[in-house]
Amino acid sequence: MSGKYLIFGATGSIGSNLALQLSEKNEDIHLISRNEPELKELSEKVNSDFTVLDVLSENFSEKLAQLKSTDIKGIAYCIGSIDLKPIKMTKKSDYEKCFNLNFYPIVEVIKQFQENLKENKGSVVLFSTVAVQKGFTNHSIMASVKGALEGLTVSLAAEFAPNIRINCIAPSLTNSKIAQPILKSKVVADGIAKAHPMKRIGEGKDSAAMARFLLTDESSWITGQIFGVDGGRSKVS
Repeated sequence: MSGKYLIFGATGSIGSNLALQLSEKNEDIHLISRNEPELKELSEKVNSDFTVLDVLSENFSEKLAQLKSTDIKGIAYCIGSIDLKPIKMTKKSDYEKCFNLNFYPIVEVIKQFQENLKENKGSVVLFSTVAVQKGFTNHSIMASVKGALEGLTVSLAAEFAPNIRINCIAPSLTNSKIAQPILKSKVVADGIAKAHPMKRIGEGKDSAAMARFLLTDESSWITGQIFGVDGGRSKVS
């Protein structure tokens, strides 16, 4: 099968590990991120081309259209955020901001590349959160938006079958740049680790390994699924 794997959010913990794992399998990848210095460094490491692109920019759709000449066989949308507030402190704008980063861009990406993915019997991997299935205090923003992503996953899996596979990974807290404000306290980090049956914080390579599997033909009979890569937190007490 021809084509490249697009990795959005390629300089994040999961995205960069996914790039490394795919490159080790000699897969053709294209990195996408707004962080140009880190993107260049990663591209040299995995020997890939890249596009500097901010999904929140006004010209996002235009720049995305420039990639349409690329032959695509898989897309991983590894962009995310951590938005924690008690419900009494939330505003409509908090939910809109979260949707603008986590939800609307990948809808546009899928629309742009739908025909290309169909031709290549491609795969799309989205990212949710354990908080959709496991209730956590102050997570109403994240759980609502990521819950919508899970709904999008199963809806598009039905709409695109048998030509395009759509799956979703729901990690627990992962050691990453965006998680550092939470994990910088050893006491807090240790407490979160102990809350997981596997007794540790997740690493980018954990979710990346599942994403690599779901993107490639190894998972050719899997679609419409939500996979918890969460150290057992969603299911095991």
